[in-house]
Amino acid sequence: MLPENRIPSHPGEILQEQFLEPLGLTQVALSAHLGVPVQRINEIVRGKRGVTPETAWLLAQAFDTTPEFWISLQTNHDLALNRPSKAIPPLRKAG
Repeated sequence: MLPENRIPSHPGEILQEQFLEPLGLTQVALSAHLGVPVQRINEIVRGKRGVTPETAWLLAQAFDTTPEFWISLQTNHDLALNRPSKAIPPLRKAG
């Protein structure tokens, strides 16, 4: 269930604070290890880019997590940011 009063952390924030910093890794080192442009990692960390399924697989392999972990972080963040302001009533069987 998504929190109603706050936006869940962007996966880039989690990447930086719970993976890169504790391991003493730079964005440059991670991008070289993954074989992706530094810009991709930098934009994810800055919250300017989302984690794609491809990147989720790469991060999962590098950090011994699952791709679902990274996709779930991204999905929860996106859903909270895009919560509709208008409630739509559920459809009922005509009848």
